[in-house]
Amino acid sequence: MTLTAYESDPYRTRLDVRIEHRGEADGRLYLVFDDTILYPEGGGQPADRGWIGETAIVDVARIDNEIRHYVDTTHAAATGLLQLDWQRRFDHMQQHTAQHLITALAADLFGWATTSFHLGATLSDIELDVAQLSAQDLRNLEDAVAERIRAALDVAARRVDIDEYDALDVRTRGLPTNHRGDVRLVEISGVDCNTCGGTHVANTAELETVALIETESMRGGTRLRWAAGGRVRRRLHQREEHAAAIRRIFETADDEVLETAASKLSRLRDAEREAKALRLRLAGETVRRLQAAASDLIDEHFDDTDGAFLQLIASALLRDDSSRPALFTAANPSGAFFLLCAPPSSGLDLREVGARVAAILGGRGGGSPEMIQGKAGSLDERQAAVDILRAAATARD
Repeated sequence: MTLTAYESDPYRTRLDVRIEHRGEADGRLYLVFDDTILYPEGGGQPADRGWIGETAIVDVARIDNEIRHYVDTTHAAATGLLQLDWQRRFDHMQQHTAQHLITALAADLFGWATTSFHLGATLSDIELDVAQLSAQDLRNLEDAVAERIRAALDVAARRVDIDEYDALDVRTRGLPTNHRGDVRLVEISGVDCNTCGGTHVANTAELETVALIETESMRGGTRLRWAAGGRVRRRLHQREEHAAAIRRIFETADDEVLETAASKLSRLRDAEREAKALRLRLAGETVRRLQAAASDLIDEHFDDTDGAFLQLIASALLRDDSSRPALFTAANPSGAFFLLCAPPSSGLDLREVGARVAAILGGRGGGSPEMIQGKAGSLDERQAAVDILRAAATARD
């Protein structure tokens, strides 16, 4: 079998190629070259990215025994220099090789078989056929992985014919039913021999480090998320930036952040409970004042409050079953609000009235025959809205 350039040398980043043909599929243009250094998506590993001349290659896929390079333009020279996005490739090499190492050690040292693998944009994951993993389980596995990284074990790919493959002790979930020809193996010296078509580092030392991040129980097994190499350093730097920002917010040292945050959160919850109680008392006093007013319609505007406060007042009025309809409005920096309410004894169905009020206030609202509320675009026509409600109440009489 003739090897592609990405398979024979996964570290190669430039290659002179010739376009064998162009095509279109699902509205996307693609090019097929006489060879390629770009890996097509497969085996849990995403496709590479790169350029042919100045033209960006935005996806790569193996379809109908050809490798299609999808481009973002209709113009590309018939020949040119194919270039690989090496940063993306090397990241994938680190993650994929780390997966082989994690999978092998999880199975051989702890008896946890891998059932699936996904290489994600920030974290990758495997699913293990174990119901749950403790924090100590993760540390034991992580330590075992770190030991093999320090050992700088060779990682090599090779192809064997089917007879040799059958005679070897290979870690695999089985070959595809339509597989023909030889089989590609990736071997971590003394640790693992696996069927795989992906790209890998040449030595475990190039993994730099592997961090097992978190687990999630699912389908009777456990999903394990992890990161390797540059991703671990980037994640550490990000977490350190977050930690520094939190220290500045709380004005405290790193080892006191949790205690300080817990204390402030407790005080905040107390303050929220107190504010809620005061808000209810204010709503109650407001309702009593409105009920004492001698008028056929209740009409009130509130500054520096919101629709939720209007709903507290309206709910109390409806419980009292006053026959008077009411229009409330409110405004705060986030916008303007309106609410209409009328108890069943008023004989009003506010849905039609509410639609008219919402329209004249330049907003939208909804609710029930007894209560309509919404956000207003403006309260400039508030008096016109009051007149609409008063006319509806008068017509009822």
